[in-house]
Amino acid sequence: MPFLFGRGFSYAAGLIGATLTLPESVVRSDLEQPHAGMLLYADPDHHVSHQVRLALAEKQIAYQLIVVDARVRPEDLLDLNPYASLPTLIDRELRLYQNMVILEYLEERYHKHRLLPDHPASRAEFRQYAWRIQHDWLSLADTLLTHPDSLDIAAAQHARQQLRNSLISLAPLFAKRPFFMNDQFGLCDCLLAPMLWRLPEMQIELPSSLAAPLLAYCQRLFERPAFLATLTVQQRQKRDLPRIG
Repeated sequence: MPFLFGRGFSYAAGLIGATLTLPESVVRSDLEQPHAGMLLYADPDHHVSHQVRLALAEKQIAYQLIVVDARVRPEDLLDLNPYASLPTLIDRELRLYQNMVILEYLEERYHKHRLLPDHPASRAEFRQYAWRIQHDWLSLADTLLTHPDSLDIAAAQHARQQLRNSLISLAPLFAKRPFFMNDQFGLCDCLLAPMLWRLPEMQIELPSSLAAPLLAYCQRLFERPAFLATLTVQQRQKRDLPRIG
């Protein structure tokens, strides 16, 4: 059963070392402080919301997280976003509600811990990688992570086989660099980490004999302090991880 907070519950999150079940604010001098407060409406269980929370953590941007059950969306979210989709980011008068638009905005607005290269050609190349990750892998994950009440079993079986085979076939790619096509953690890693973390939930097991480089990459991602800070206590307990804080 998904880990859900009650409607309207909110607290300060996105702070390295904070856990998502404590309604406490941690003030740190090394965080980039948003003007007049930044709000993020998100479902902590969903991989797309997790992408944005991970980017915020990696870039050390303080924000207030408003946890929303994706199946019971509050009326104030519809007032802010005509689609009532998650995640939705509010920064002063700005309202953004598409994950890649949000990620691009955070990258352009907050320059600490850059997620894209400086050179225009390299930036374009990584944006194209990001599009391919969404098109080839995350679309399949969306099918597999559909709520059981509306899951198409046949479509899920097909998506599971496709995603598993694709990840195994491209596993050698992850042996070339510490992170996705790069020596530094970046935008593509923000997209991949939440999806890879949910492979057990999608009933996908990667054999170490065929996917060792990819499994080692997963370990590097999951050990990052920013990634650990984005996990709920329940998510940590599923993997027997120590609690932060």
